[in-house]
Amino acid sequence: MSTVKKIFTPTTDKVFRFIVAPLVLVLVAALIVIGFFDYEDMPAEAAVLKRGSSGDTVRELQTRLKNWGYYTGSVDGIYGSQTVAAVKYFQRVNGLTVDGIVGEKTAAAVGIWLGGGSSSDTGYSSSDEYLLARLIYAEARGEPYTGQVAVGAVVLNRVRSSSFPNTIAGVIYQPWAFSVVNDGQINLAPNQTAINAARDAMNGWDPTYGCLYYYNPKTATNSWIKQKPIHLSIGNHVFCA
Repeated sequence: MSTVKKIFTPTTDKVFRFIVAPLVLVLVAALIVIGFFDYEDMPAEAAVLKRGSSGDTVRELQTRLKNWGYYTGSVDGIYGSQTVAAVKYFQRVNGLTVDGIVGEKTAAAVGIWLGGGSSSDTGYSSSDEYLLARLIYAEARGEPYTGQVAVGAVVLNRVRSSSFPNTIAGVIYQPWAFSVVNDGQINLAPNQTAINAARDAMNGWDPTYGCLYYYNPKTATNSWIKQKPIHLSIGNHVFCA
């Protein structure tokens, strides 16, 4: 028995040290890695602006709401009671949940980006792109793709014009600029076609060659816009300088 023990003990010890132990270590490491990635893949809590928030994004929010007539307080970057009231006013007018908190939907409607960064090298944020896509979808779904890009281009031409607000959200939410804002269609989720059209317009495609206005001659009731010279027609819309 002692001879057998002397023969197998070193072998067993080698098996444990060189085969079993490394396998255990690999298994433990794999479990740690899997646990890490599972944790990382969990959705993080969405960033929001609310009472008590402060900083440049709050200042941008206050500036936009002030420019549109929703906010009358100081642009100080502090999310106080006046900012809460202004956000609720904006939410109420635009068919959003009235809670005084700027979450994903309210931020997109205002045109601010809570997550930081931009959607492309155009300098516009992802929120700008999504808001423009919503406007395109509300105004031009069913139109030819070029016509959808053209609607987005009109918005961007206004942003660049000194006669209009200098942001996408400012142009879209300028009082009575677009009927779909007043009737709530602006809050419809855009399809991928509208998102692509917004992206193409933001990347510089302008099928209107600088036009600032468009309308549907079959449905338009504004006599003022009908007096403007028509530069071109795309689908059901005509485009004017």
